[in-house]
Amino acid sequence: MLAMKRTGLGSLRVFLLLVGISALCSVALGTRRGNTALDHRGHRHRHAGHSSLHTHRQRTGKEGQVLHRSKRGWVWNQFFVIEEYTGPDPVLVGRLHSDVDSGVGRIKYILSGEGAGTIFVIDDKTGNIHATKTLDREEQAQYTLTAQAVNRDTNKPLEPPSEFIVKVQDINDNPPEFLHGPYYARVPEMSNVGTSVMQVTATDADDPTYGNSARLVYSILQGQPYFSVEPQTGIIRTALPNMDREARQEYDVLIQAKDMGGHMGGLSGTTEVKITLTDVNDNPPKFPQSVYSMSVSEDKVPGEEVGRLKAKDPDMGDNGMVNYKLIDGDGMNMFEMSTDSETREAVIKLKKPVDFETKRSYTLKVEGSNPHIDPQYVSWGPYKDEATIKISVEDADEPPAFVAPSYTFEVEENAPEGTSVGRVHAKDTDVANNPVRYMIPLYTDIEQFFSINPEDGMITTKRPLDREAQAWHNISASATEIGGHHQDTKVRVNIKVKDVNDNAPEFATNNEVHMCETVAPGKVIETVSAVDKDLMAHRQHFTFRLAPEVAHNHNFSVKDNRGRTPLTSYSIHLVSICFPPFFYIVRVYLTASLFVFAQNPDGANGFLPRKDIKPELQFPLRPGGGHTGHSVDVDDFIKSRIAEADSDATAPPYDSIQIYGYEGRGSLAGSLSSLESVTTESDLDYDYLQSWGPRFKKLADLYGTKDCFMDDEDEEDS
Repeated sequence: MLAMKRTGLGSLRVFLLLVGISALCSVALGTRRGNTALDHRGHRHRHAGHSSLHTHRQRTGKEGQVLHRSKRGWVWNQFFVIEEYTGPDPVLVGRLHSDVDSGVGRIKYILSGEGAGTIFVIDDKTGNIHATKTLDREEQAQYTLTAQAVNRDTNKPLEPPSEFIVKVQDINDNPPEFLHGPYYARVPEMSNVGTSVMQVTATDADDPTYGNSARLVYSILQGQPYFSVEPQTGIIRTALPNMDREARQEYDVLIQAKDMGGHMGGLSGTTEVKITLTDVNDNPPKFPQSVYSMSVSEDKVPGEEVGRLKAKDPDMGDNGMVNYKLIDGDGMNMFEMSTDSETREAVIKLKKPVDFETKRSYTLKVEGSNPHIDPQYVSWGPYKDEATIKISVEDADEPPAFVAPSYTFEVEENAPEGTSVGRVHAKDTDVANNPVRYMIPLYTDIEQFFSINPEDGMITTKRPLDREAQAWHNISASATEIGGHHQDTKVRVNIKVKDVNDNAPEFATNNEVHMCETVAPGKVIETVSAVDKDLMAHRQHFTFRLAPEVAHNHNFSVKDNRGRTPLTSYSIHLVSICFPPFFYIVRVYLTASLFVFAQNPDGANGFLPRKDIKPELQFPLRPGGGHTGHSVDVDDFIKSRIAEADSDATAPPYDSIQIYGYEGRGSLAGSLSSLESVTTESDLDYDYLQSWGPRFKKLADLYGTKDCFMDDEDEEDS
């Protein structure tokens, strides 16, 4: 607003003319003459709401009082320049003029502010303001400028500076825009008509306060009759009932926004909206076939897959999931069903082995059902379907089968070669019923005791058997189908060797019995027992008696315990009858031997022949080794016995004399010499040594007295 003050020089006026293309905005100058401004069309206007420059007027007040109104400067309002003007000449915005301007060029008009000198230029002489560039309201809607009149020579202001605004007048030069397109939306299939899908919004850069340039109306250009859009809000809704996702899942909808209220001449913009129908469980599962045919070979093992089938369900995710189960059929016990987690197929598997010769076909009934049902569509059910599976059993070339799981036979020991043991039998279970060939695997009968007839399976012996060497023979027999795939089957054959009484009894021990001549008649000097390698039958016993060659000897007898056995055996027992002189002579001899040979020169040199092992030859009865009287020449007796011992390599003693020699010095066992027995207690009576003469006097002095008789234990201790 620019207010002009009255100076002492007279009235000062400034005129501002704004010229536009499509409209005129003028400034009314209040003068004493009532000046007006002209628009570019030549029409004369007065803006009722614009202030003007006034002079003093006198009005008659109350009671004839004269009222004085002071003169005010004129007021500038907003002025307009239409945007996007593309004419050949610059646009005249308006004119500055001062009352002090006499037209001789002393006044200089100055324009400053936004766009001054670039967008808006002024003729400093005439005061005409022009717009030199095309203006865009959407870039800048208004400009604030300052007008000033100065003395051209002195540059002193003639009028105070004042601001005014130039507004760029809007034209409909911007179409509506969808800033966030394209859009994506989802809506459940089978939705009711009018279900809201989404809202789209367009913007218009034109001035919404001026005319209809920014008044938008929405319409649908593509997507009918499935969807509609509300003209004022841009809300998209379903327009068709029962839209089925399984028939069509995606829709491309084109929405238009048009300004000028949708009238002709308005500008428009469009956007795409991709609408997807989401799934609901509105479809039951359905098997493509009502009957499925499958087959399985009889040589398949439990767990192997027989076949697959799948019910179709056009729904998605959980809505399209199908569970399977067997509900009927004569194959319920022979087959089982599972579901492949990846392919969602029903998998039929063998549960038990099938036999072509027993049953050649089976039937199953399978059900497929949805585990997740939408209550809103439950009346559209049932959500399940059934199918029949027919499974045929295929014949396979199977190995022969033995009629028994194992065989047990018996054969007597010592039976001649070729004796029949027993017969095994196998048969071809296939329809062809081919003949079977038999054999005994070598690794089950390494010593080849048996043979088998390859045609009829009869097992015979190849040599006599000995029960006492091997009572049982565990072998195998194999059967192979002739003309087949050379598959064989094996069976266990257990052969028991029956006992035959072919072994004589044997004495359990073969001991020497020693007794003194003074033993009382009837005293038991030995108890003997027998064993037999053959089997003893119930209540079967041994019988004991003296051998025929000594049966006439009345000095001994055998008491039988009344047992019985079919065979007899003989055993010779050496009975030594001791009498005091002989017994003690022997003892003295042994004692002396230990003493003499304990520091044997050979032993001292580290060499000793092994005489501590009993020779293989049986110890013979010494000729003339019977009873001798007390008048025996002991010296001669000893010498003869020493000579015998030296010349007989198989003669005893097998005593500790050599062991002692091997022990050597430093042995932990200590000395085994009987010479040390002089310091021990003795239970023998050696008084008779006094009668042997001076040669044995020293020996007789070392011993006391004792009874003659000694049992075996005493002799062993001695």
